[in-house]
Amino acid sequence: MGESTPQILHYQPEHQPWFEKLNRDWIEKYFWMEPIDFQVLQHPEEHILKSGGAIFMAMVDKEMAGTAAVKFVSTGVYEFTKMAVDEKFQGKKIGKAIAEAAIAWCKKARAQKIILYSNTKLIPAIAMYRKLGFVEIPVDGPYKRSDIKMQLVL
Repeated sequence: MGESTPQILHYQPEHQPWFEKLNRDWIEKYFWMEPIDFQVLQHPEEHILKSGGAIFMAMVDKEMAGTAAVKFVSTGVYEFTKMAVDEKFQGKKIGKAIAEAAIAWCKKARAQKIILYSNTKLIPAIAMYRKLGFVEIPVDGPYKRSDIKMQLVL
């Protein structure tokens, strides 16, 4: 069985259960769901799309393998958020494919920078962000589970 290249799709309303499940699985594995997580995952149109963000879904052989979103923060600034890859698809560069699609989308949207919040125990994720050019900056922000903030200047 050859490696399939993930197909990156733009979010459709019928993707919501996948967007929620993929994120919830990893959040519950490493952390715990916060009230804001339930809100964003159950109502992504309202929390991400309505304000000018985008959500990407990665499909491999007709299966939803991963997802990520970019959220509008302020003029020229987007936040890379809600990234998750199904366990059975991890290590297959799906996260990288989604992240590259998100970065390309942000460039088209004339963003100057992309920020993200993560946790240093997510070693593969942090390594991937560094490879994509994200650098560590001082942490601030609303998330209890974040101990690292990174940015990519476009």
